[in-house]
Amino acid sequence: MIKVFVDTASSIKFEEAQKYDVELIPLRYTMGEKEYEDGIDLTIDEFYKLLLENKYFPKTSLPNLGKLEERINAVTANGDDVIILVLSSKLSGSYNSIKLLFEDNKKVHVIDSLSAVGGMRILVEEINKYRNRPVDEIIKHVENFIPRIKILAIPETLNYLAKGGRLSRKEWLIGSSLHIKPVITFKDGCVKTDAKKIGLKTAMKYIANEMTRLVDTNYTIVPSYTYNDKNLRNLINMVDSSYQKSMCEFDNLDPVLACHWGPNAFGFIFVKKENVD
Repeated sequence: MIKVFVDTASSIKFEEAQKYDVELIPLRYTMGEKEYEDGIDLTIDEFYKLLLENKYFPKTSLPNLGKLEERINAVTANGDDVIILVLSSKLSGSYNSIKLLFEDNKKVHVIDSLSAVGGMRILVEEINKYRNRPVDEIIKHVENFIPRIKILAIPETLNYLAKGGRLSRKEWLIGSSLHIKPVITFKDGCVKTDAKKIGLKTAMKYIANEMTRLVDTNYTIVPSYTYNDKNLRNLINMVDSSYQKSMCEFDNLDPVLACHWGPNAFGFIFVKKENVD
């Protein structure tokens, strides 16, 4: 049997774990002087209340590796293989730390998603499609599939991404210029600016046009936001209605992701058509 673990950077909620047949690994974040486990210690509403009332710039950190080691070793002791899908190694030390932790356990297979949020959710869906195949075949499929994941999002401010070290100072300066609205993407696991547009509506139109050009509707489209979904709903109205059939429920990002995006970010995560850049 193959057991799948995925960290909470996937924004898969604990109440969704059974649906996706995964066990969640809670990342941690600090607000002020207090540390929290993602998805456990605070609800999303409680997190935003603290964030907005106290003007925190939260910091994120690795999961509890001691707890993880104990749980994974218990699973592999029963003879099961384990796949662990983690947040992009370009954004977090989780991949390297977990890979090192289990380097002597041949039953444990750690996959660098080179992605986050809905991208990881889509990868879990791909793993589940191949769950009855040999573990090496699953890993090969997922690693070949990763480059097709596309994230297009518009943050209200770039300050959170910059403060958390997820965006370069140069891109922060350009994107923070008056009236410039950057569209953010992932490239090779890093947060990058996909386009720079004048004004919010122009940036939203860019995403809508890119959806038409890029989306493979055979796969889930994940509409995501932080705190307020008003702009996301407006964006959906700009996208061809045929794509709405492929959309899952709105994903209000877990706190550990919102720490870096800040409130009022929104966008889509989807799978690109083959051989399209």
